[in-house]
Amino acid sequence: MKKINYFFIIPTVLILLLTGCATTAQKAFMTQESAVQLRSIQTRAFDTTDKKMMMQTIISTMQDLDFVIDKADFLLGSVTGSKFLGNAVVKMTVTVRPRGEKQLLVRVNAQYGIKTIEDPQTYQDFFTALEKALFLTAHKVD
Repeated sequence: MKKINYFFIIPTVLILLLTGCATTAQKAFMTQESAVQLRSIQTRAFDTTDKKMMMQTIISTMQDLDFVIDKADFLLGSVTGSKFLGNAVVKMTVTVRPRGEKQLLVRVNAQYGIKTIEDPQTYQDFFTALEKALFLTAHKVD
């Protein structure tokens, strides 16, 4: 019988395992073109500086879309809500931040289970509902 050379096999296996882990960790923090595209789909600018009104309208819009508000923080400008869809939970986080002196930037991030929703129509539907709600709020229609 041939004797197995463990001094060669063990270091080779360890090197393969460690390099596999390194590439996975590097991928977690890589900025890809698709990430930039997703951010542009998730973000809209609005011609207002009234952060309080914007956040109240976002909360109302999310509730209209059957989300239960889990957390809202005015100082951070973030609202998080969730709803059940089939056997999974859809979680949505909306952030509001100033853009220049005359606009607010609203970004929506939605997840189905643990996977980020990348479908542009989902975000377009939310922004359409938000724009309608902002119009009604501006014209004092309840």
